[in-house]
Amino acid sequence: MALTGLFLITFLVEHLYTNLLIFAGDGGLAFNEASHSMVHSIFIRVVEIVLFAAIILHVFQALSLTRENAKARPVKYAVSGVNQTSDWFSRNMGLTGSLILFFIVVHLNNYFVPYRITGTVGDGQEYSIAQCVVLALRHPGYAGLYLVSVIVLGFHLNHGFQSAFQSIGFNNKTYMPLLKLAGTGLAILFTVGFGAFPVLIFLFKFCQDILPLN
Repeated sequence: MALTGLFLITFLVEHLYTNLLIFAGDGGLAFNEASHSMVHSIFIRVVEIVLFAAIILHVFQALSLTRENAKARPVKYAVSGVNQTSDWFSRNMGLTGSLILFFIVVHLNNYFVPYRITGTVGDGQEYSIAQCVVLALRHPGYAGLYLVSVIVLGFHLNHGFQSAFQSIGFNNKTYMPLLKLAGTGLAILFTVGFGAFPVLIFLFKFCQDILPLN
């Protein structure tokens, strides 16, 4: 669970960098070229398979751990003041993870499926992949879902990052304060970074060089 989670975090770093190319001001050229090169890279294709496997394994392990915990504690502890020892997000990682999984499915349906499977966007089609991204983020429903999802992702990672290192043995007074700080930093980075897309494209009408407003 910890290792798959950390692997997914490394993917998010690369994904954020690639997505930021859409703000290059070149009509989406850099973003389209990066997307095209990744599609035709054997290394990226292998990583892509590992990525999907990691997502599936992470979800399966989460469900398995939740079921095991429920069996081990069929009756909840009658403890008051639980909010004093843990926050809501740390107690509801399953719920936030489920919301993130839902967004991933919608996200893949919007971009991966038309670009990589059906071929309805991309080279020679009506819309490039950059135009597809901008068009989707101009829709209020998707822009709202995207923003809410990245906020949930930030909270999920803020707790999950430090928990992952605790799970693999870095649970001591020397490392944990630094890991908590790193986890919070990553959570802020991803929330602000990914959250910039619906905010800038939908609210502030960025990327008109890619898909001009009608």
